[in-house]
Formats: sequence, C-alpha cells, structure tokens
Amino acid sequence: MIFASIMYQSSNSKGQELLAQRMVKFARRLGVEAWYVTSIYHDGNPVVGERDIELTGRNYVLFERDPYIGLPTIRVASFKTTWPPRRIVFRDFVTVLNRIDREIGLDFIVTHSTLWNGPEDAAKWILWKKLMKHMGENVRITIMGHMSHYQPPDPQRYSLLERTYRMAWNAVALPSVFKAASIILVLTPVEGEDMITLGASLETIHLFPGGLDDDTADLISKADPTLFRDKYKIPSDAKIVSYMGTVEYRKNPLAVVKIARAFRNRRDVFFVIAGRPGDQWEEVVLSAKNLGNVVITGELSEEEKASLIKASYLNIIMSRMEAFGLTQLEFMYGGVPVITSAVYGQKWLVRDGIDGVHVRGPEDIEGAVRAIENLLRDEDRWCEMSRNARERAGEFLFSKLIKSLFDRVKTLLEH
Repeated sequence: MIFASIMYQSSNSKGQELLAQRMVKFARRLGVEAWYVTSIYHDGNPVVGERDIELTGRNYVLFERDPYIGLPTIRVASFKTTWPPRRIVFRDFVTVLNRIDREIGLDFIVTHSTLWNGPEDAAKWILWKKLMKHMGENVRITIMGHMSHYQPPDPQRYSLLERTYRMAWNAVALPSVFKAASIILVLTPVEGEDMITLGASLETIHLFPGGLDDDTADLISKADPTLFRDKYKIPSDAKIVSYMGTVEYRKNPLAVVKIARAFRNRRDVFFVIAGRPGDQWEEVVLSAKNLGNVVITGELSEEEKASLIKASYLNIIMSRMEAFGLTQLEFMYGGVPVITSAVYGQKWLVRDGIDGVHVRGPEDIEGAVRAIENLLRDEDRWCEMSRNARERAGEFLFSKLIKSLFDRVKTLLEH
C-alpha cells in the first residue's frame, strides 16, 4: 500500500500538522510506503522557493527525508491567502495528484483540515477516478479519507466575518468531500455527531482520537522531573500547575495568570506557562510581571516538555475552542489530571471527576481556583485521577490507532 497524508503546511508544534505528520511516521513503521504531501511552508515560513518548484515542470519536489520534519515529503507549489486568513492554497493540485499517482502510485490518501483547497481538489480527483473506472477505464483505485479537525463556527471563538465564511465552506465544500471520501476520521464522538449533521454517512465515520506519539510517551515515562525544576528554580516541594501550548487568544493562557493571582500568597504552588509566543504573549507577560508564583518559559525542547509533564501536579487548559487536546493527552499519560474549560472535544477526552475537572467554560476563573484548591487538599482523590488519566491516555497510543485505520483501509481495497 502507498499512502499520502495531505496538509497545508508542516510544523513542529501545531496539533493538526503534528497529527498529519505522525500518520506518515507510524504508517512507515507498519511497513507502508507513506508520504507527507504539503506546501512550501513550515510553521508559516517558506522553506522551498516556489520558483524552484515551478522550474521542475511538475509543480512539486520530493524529499526522501525532509530537512524540517525528517519524513518522506512532497512539497507542492503553493501560496498564502489573504482570505480566509492563515490558510495556504496548493497550485493546480488535481494535476499534481495525477502526477504523483503516475510516479509513485496512491492507494490511500487522508486530507486534513478545512477552509483550503486540498480536500476539495482531492475530492474532485477521487470522484473523477471513480467515474473513469465506472466507464470501463483501467484506473488505479484510491481510497480517500478526510479529517476535518472540526471546530464549530462559535461566536465566542470567531468574528462574524470568519464565522460566516466557515459556515459557507461547510455548506459548499464538505458535501463534495463526504461524497468522495470512504472514511471520515473524527477526533471524538462529539465531532462524529457534527459530521453526520453536516452530511456524512454514519458508516464512513472512524474514531481516531488524536493519538499519543509512542516516542513521546516513552520520553515522558523516562523523564527526570528535576531537569525542569532546577532550570527554572522551582522548589522541590512546590506543586506545579502547568499550561503548555501556544500563548494565543484561542487557548486563553491569560486566564491561567488570573487563576495564579488567587494563589499569589502561597509558596507551595507554582504556575508554569510554556509555549511558543502568539497573539497573547505580551499581555500574558505583562499581567504576570509582579507575580512571583508564575514562570513563563517560551517554547521548550522535547526533553524539557517531558520533564515539565513529569514534574507537574496538574495541567490546566482554559481554551475557548479545542477540537481535542493532544497536549492534555500527553499530560494524562504522565499521570497528571487536567483542569479544563471542557469546550468541544475536551469534554470527551477529559472525564469530569475521573481524569480531571470540568469548569464552566473559559472564563470560569473561580471554578478553576476551587478545583485546584480541592486537589491540593485531597491527595487521595488526586492519586485516583492520576491513575485514571494514565490508563485512558494509554488507550490512544498512535501505533494502535494507525493499525486500526490501515486494517479498515485494507478491507476496503480488497472489496
């Protein structure tokens, strides 16, 4: 089998991109020839000259080992759009898919995300191949999967302009994707229900809950918690409440600073905000300036992340929108209960009172303070939650999820 995971850019930190890349990594461990099909961009920056790609005469270049993500990668001629914002578009992608199919063959593809032309063009190509086959042509069969990483057009998350664009894309583009795709991958049953409401058929739904990278899990298990404590001078007897993620409005780390303020007179609990600077970075740094119990680190290495997870007592995420929460899965594998705003996929991933605590949304500062205080006082309850969290996270190892997916694809190809 030959497989392609298709996403609009590569990344070392963004959840959707990491999941798409891990599909390639773990497919290859199953012995499948797998490629990451993406743009010229890595974390928003061009890494290949578009003119250089055009000069190849085929609008893409192949890397047996991409220098930025270390995977077999096909980078397609592409450009950034001004609307929708933050998106990248592939040039002449149907033709590119045809050329890739002729050069290396494609048995199975998965397109990721929404609001860009990759899923739409792939759907056109798949439907064209089906029609050619139906008309008697000798055409190679390709199974299409699609993974929206869906986030509802919520007014708390999006402006009216972007919200209505998302609604329009869902109404116009998703039906063609549903028609072409044999498998609709969803992160949670909550997302599965939304996909069915939007037009997907029940038999195409396949639960693929994020996936904890087995290598990351191993790193967490072996991590030394003192590495992080020593570097940031956090006392060995202090409990750490950690936020890890991009410091951006969507993930709401400013709420963590507000929560930390309620504990400013205690020396037995520290709050850590770790992650790449985003659009809320300056506000978070300024708000935490006079709080001695808040440590802001910026982006961490993989070893530092694992050490922080191992050192943490609680993980906290007060996000305004979260399709799933790969970071929460990593903390849970480290035996760390999660305090969550319980938006969208988080309310399924983290079970209230079992693996962590749900508060009443992203602005429930008082509820989060109470949840932390209760778990600081009740170590027996914390221990029970810690065990439950690790057991649940162990169910979502990527190696298990990818094997289940490819078993289904093999059955489809056989029939």
